[in-house]
Amino acid sequence: MRASLVPGESVALLRGVLNLTFVNNVGAAFGLFPGRQPVFMATSALVLFVIAAYWRRAHPKEWPVVIALGLVCAGALGNLIDRAVLGRVTDFLEFGFVQFPVFNVADMAILAGVGVLALWILFGPQPDEEGVPTAVESLDGPAAEPTDMPEESGVSR
Repeated sequence: MRASLVPGESVALLRGVLNLTFVNNVGAAFGLFPGRQPVFMATSALVLFVIAAYWRRAHPKEWPVVIALGLVCAGALGNLIDRAVLGRVTDFLEFGFVQFPVFNVADMAILAGVGVLALWILFGPQPDEEGVPTAVESLDGPAAEPTDMPEESGVSR
């Protein structure tokens, strides 16, 4: 993008639907709060640290959680690298059919990850009394239904 277009230049990918529009974003999402790069970089680093700490402590295995956290990390890291190297984020995707700020792939990853995580929190399996989610599919495969102890164990019920 940076090598092919000048800031502000736009090229239609799908006329009236999607444009490539080169924007140097020195602000946060949608260009809000311009010129506060150290704050945005610190926030991205903090998000990455919190996710890493959670991952180390909880070892999530449920695929929606793993994918959501991966998307948020990828997006935060992508924008952090742009800010650290260039002092700004390169935005380039623009909808042609609705007024919406120009954004980039990292922004899409963060939004998708937060969305998946929110849906998981709202509609995912609810923990039982012991705090263990019930009947969850994980990266290790489908969850097994709880079973009683085997007969041959010699333990009475």
